[in-house]
Amino acid sequence: MAHQKIAASVALVTGGAGGIGKAIAEKLAAADVDVVVADVVPQKNNTNNIIYRHCDVTKGADVDALFEWMVQTTGLPDVLVLNAGKDMHEKLTEGDPEKWEYTLQLNVMGVLRCIRAFVPQMEQNKKGDIVFISSVAAGRAYEYGGVYSATKAAVEVIAETLRIETSPCIRVTVISAGITDTAFFNNRGDGSNAESIGMGSMEPDEIADDVIYALSRQRNTVVNRITVRPAKQDF
Repeated sequence: MAHQKIAASVALVTGGAGGIGKAIAEKLAAADVDVVVADVVPQKNNTNNIIYRHCDVTKGADVDALFEWMVQTTGLPDVLVLNAGKDMHEKLTEGDPEKWEYTLQLNVMGVLRCIRAFVPQMEQNKKGDIVFISSVAAGRAYEYGGVYSATKAAVEVIAETLRIETSPCIRVTVISAGITDTAFFNNRGDGSNAESIGMGSMEPDEIADDVIYALSRQRNTVVNRITVRPAKQDF
């Protein structure tokens, strides 16, 4: 994809140490945006205009500390990419509710904590972009996927509510992605991967390109939703 201009100075990408989040961070950096990557996975070095900060979004104190650090160091973000999340592949009658609680904390409460911390400043500035990385699973119940699908359905309701509450100053975009070739499936613990599902897969860069497309539109235009999946994926 050709270089596209983004009218932003600072972006925060949660879960940006690998996979889709890393691809998004790199594309933003290539578009001359200063990027803060918030993740629990350690990174050896900051590169170009990407700065890594340890942050566990399941912990309110971590999000608060990240906010204060950005105030003092980079400035608060005008682009917020809410990407941090994990899969959960357990049958509702057999799984572990303690694992489910952590998934809810990460996939849903992590999103809410970041919104509560960073979006009020965007509203005060009367501008900003918030991108939610969701999944086509939000619209479909499937065996072993109840908890994960429920978290993504919740995220999409949150995103739409935020759009209503902050329009027209804040642009809200949901990227609803299909099967993508990342380490995402490692959380399943069943040895499955993008290839083994048998429906093809996308590369993280493809999702990142969609994010850049939405952010590079004129300020009076908003791309509220992009649904993207492999051509062979049937849901």
